[in-house]
Amino acid sequence: MERKLLGRWGEALAAEEYRRHGYKVVDTNVHSRFGEIDLILEKGGKMIFCEVKLRKDDHFAEAREFVNAAKQQKVVKTALFWAANTLGKECEMRFDVAEIYAPLGTATAKPIVHILENAFGTE
Repeated sequence: MERKLLGRWGEALAAEEYRRHGYKVVDTNVHSRFGEIDLILEKGGKMIFCEVKLRKDDHFAEAREFVNAAKQQKVVKTALFWAANTLGKECEMRFDVAEIYAPLGTATAKPIVHILENAFGTE
């Protein structure tokens, strides 16, 4: 349960970072038979699908490295499914990764949030 709460906290941090840069949060924690998307955002008519990765630090590996090819494929398929069922049409898409580093978990006073735009795509 604590892991789930920590994940939601990280997603909220990422969403706030996006809001500060003028993005609108459209949906969160979207599930399909293909996979899950943490955040769906919109800015300037483009839909942004974001995978959030929270780690204590990057000593072992950077958070983005945990979004492997299989995970990317699941996010892309879920995004296409979501767009078809929610928007009813194709849309311009971007796939981001939000890295969050919080050594003390939710007790971290100043977690580090990095938004990696165009972290992967449909090509």
